[in-house]
Amino acid sequence: MHDALDSSFPADQAHGLRQMFAHNRVRFVPVVANPHVAFGGVMLERLCTAFGEQGAHVLVIDAGDRSPAPKEMAALELSECIETLSPQVSYLAARGLPVRYVDAQGSTASFLQAAADAAPQADVVIVHATESDLCRLFVRSEARPLLLADDRPSSVTHAYAAMKLLNQRAGLVVFDLLLCASPSSPRAERIAMQLATCADDFLGAVLRDWLQIDPASDAREAPTSALRRWARDALVHTPGGYLPTAGLYGAQAPQQQALN
Repeated sequence: MHDALDSSFPADQAHGLRQMFAHNRVRFVPVVANPHVAFGGVMLERLCTAFGEQGAHVLVIDAGDRSPAPKEMAALELSECIETLSPQVSYLAARGLPVRYVDAQGSTASFLQAAADAAPQADVVIVHATESDLCRLFVRSEARPLLLADDRPSSVTHAYAAMKLLNQRAGLVVFDLLLCASPSSPRAERIAMQLATCADDFLGAVLRDWLQIDPASDAREAPTSALRRWARDALVHTPGGYLPTAGLYGAQAPQQQALN
């Protein structure tokens, strides 16, 4: 499947993806899975909490290499495979699922529409997937992927490699970074600055924003001011979407079940 992305995608395909985003009320937030991050589940939980505070219902599509496989029913009725974790969070185990929607040009963008149709209650769809899957899903769109990393070298190396692949194969140029590190970590800010410099110098890309999440934080805690600002910005500016009318004043329902 990697080879399908090596050739140029036709302009009408990219246009079709933009049209899908433009007419869909759902916000798609691509989150790059990182197998070297020890607390990836915590990071997804915090994202859900931040969006929930804005009054949004979140569907998490979990399609990383280490994510659960989809239920057998996924081939027939995707909506039957979506689990309710809380009043504001739904979950779809989706490892290997996007590629089932691949078209003749190597794009799997139709999976995004299928998932949105299967969860009509969702205002935000977090697409947690490998960089290769995200290339096929968001090629030449206006998506702004969120990189995950912690303060260990292996995770930072993977985050940069993922950014490079998304830039070179999918034509994506603007990224954000969610860094899982203790508030006392002496390396966090330096890591973000190094990634930003490498993105600019070697890829012509931009690390637009970065956030730091404490791995010891609880999903039920209020988001930090930085995470709250990022979530609000994502709702307003992420292509293809909709800002819930509840806005900042929407009541946040507690999450009853953690993401694994």
